[in-house]
Amino acid sequence: MSAGFYSDMPRALITGIQGFTGQYLALALESAGYEVYGIACDPPPAERTMLKADLCDREQMRAAVESVQPDVVAHLAAISFVAHGDAEAIYRVNIVGTRNLLEALAGLPKPPAGVLLASSANIYGNTSVELIDESVWPAPANDYAVSKLAMEYMARLWMDRLPIVIVRPFNYTGVGQASHFLLPKIVSHFQRQARVIELGNIDVERDFSDVRTVADVYTALLRQAPAGEVFNVCSGQVYSLKQLLATMAEIAGYEIEVRVNPAFVRANEVKRLLGNDGKLRRTIGEFPAIPLRETLRWMYAHV
Repeated sequence: MSAGFYSDMPRALITGIQGFTGQYLALALESAGYEVYGIACDPPPAERTMLKADLCDREQMRAAVESVQPDVVAHLAAISFVAHGDAEAIYRVNIVGTRNLLEALAGLPKPPAGVLLASSANIYGNTSVELIDESVWPAPANDYAVSKLAMEYMARLWMDRLPIVIVRPFNYTGVGQASHFLLPKIVSHFQRQARVIELGNIDVERDFSDVRTVADVYTALLRQAPAGEVFNVCSGQVYSLKQLLATMAEIAGYEIEVRVNPAFVRANEVKRLLGNDGKLRRTIGEFPAIPLRETLRWMYAHV
């Protein structure tokens, strides 16, 4: 291990630390007493806690993991946009990239005490179940969801060597999320006082959480490390697009006209996702969840 990485503090390693979730998880883990390191494809120069490595390069991943010797690992790096156009890249990064990481971690002299892998609630697809818990049979409806389910199955090959916890986050949002995601797009239109917004599927219903809540949940799971378990990360409340637009209209003080743009309509769109977080709360205990209205106010106020 590099002498420059020495510290008495427990070390946390985050892949995708520069991404939307990674930045908030880094703050949550620092608050919990960890020294946080990250893996990124293009880290800032001279940043000693940030390592340059490509998930799809086995040797780079091995070297990065060996240099940190992490106590806990959160694997967030992925192609996470459902409508991403390169299916081959989705499968390569989300499956092969994850395998490269797990192989590197399993080869350490002292394996980490907890490894969290971020899957997705998209694996459930268009299920007929009203309230989705972890026992619901997966029915992925797009390449992104298939890649995440395949990642879960692949990860089971390593569970005898690593304390892996899999999370299936439902939708979540907050300041810093890319503008092509639904809520940041809606909020930005109201910030600009636009009078018209073009959307795709307008009959969708989603379970939304605040990214800060998600980061706190991930931190709790890493500290408890319930190895071999799968958890929904969700709010247990569903919101329709009309409700979201109405809430933003109340916050901004005006209503916006919605127009359906056929170019934004996704084939095989999952219509409704509502999660059951009972297993999560039984495992880590009750945790305060930030209400969606408060999240939207935070995003609207942020310039």
